Amino acid sequence: MKKVSIILGLVLVLVAGLAATGQASATPSAGFREVNEDIFDDWGVSRTRANGEDGFYQISEAGFRPVIVFESLGEEADLAYRLGEQMAAKYPDRRQRAEEIFYYVRNRVRYTTDIDQFELGEFAQNADEVAGTIEQDGVAYGDCEDSAVLLAVMYQGAGYRSAIAVAPGHTAAMVYLPEYKKAQVFELEGKPGWVWLEATARNNPLGWVPKEFVDARVAVYEISGEPIAPVKITRAPLTAVTGGGGGGGSGFPFPFFSVFAFLWFMSLFRRKRRR
Repeated sequence: MKKVSIILGLVLVLVAGLAATGQASATPSAGFREVNEDIFDDWGVSRTRANGEDGFYQISEAGFRPVIVFESLGEEADLAYRLGEQMAAKYPDRRQRAEEIFYYVRNRVRYTTDIDQFELGEFAQNADEVAGTIEQDGVAYGDCEDSAVLLAVMYQGAGYRSAIAVAPGHTAAMVYLPEYKKAQVFELEGKPGWVWLEATARNNPLGWVPKEFVDARVAVYEISGEPIAPVKITRAPLTAVTGGGGGGGSGFPFPFFSVFAFLWFMSLFRRKRRR
């Protein structure tokens, strides 16, 4: 049983927010605590802040580490990982499987801002919390990091390499799928084959990339079953750029942006629609 149950049962203030939106019912959970206006889960990860050693993305001047993903991998693997395993059993063809996982998240996670859902400027859900809401209600609600984290974990369970990408004002997941010819691919450390996963709008296909991230470098963290315990970030993130683009876009995000500007961008996670 996961330490943290469905996110919609956080604390009374969040329950009140959900009641106001009419999106889901919820019961209070003892798994969250408030410290200095931040909400922390049982692993000591702040769900209301992306930056800092205890933030859900551990953003610092040196780089980032999406620690919230590790709450659903390794010894903590649960519902979201099992959903990926079920997709692997159901769809033996890797390309079809990759599409079905993407469609599953795209069609079942309805984009909703944290302020609308939780009455908070930021609140990150882990993969099992989002998956649990889908299992209970048929749909879940979340913003860009919520769908990205769920995708990254499900692809791990289905036998793929996956990653979290961070760009100004946005985050998304990526999957290593060099055999997929329907999308523009990214090169990570000079190796092509990484496909962007933009599940925040209902008509986006697998591999669609917001135009501002085409030929622009984005910061990437490849996912593995790491310990959840926060660690000090000491090395710059990997960078990815669309294959054949030559890397002509602006460098991102370290050291080209000050950390303060970057954190401001991160506070403005927004929906990316297919245009």
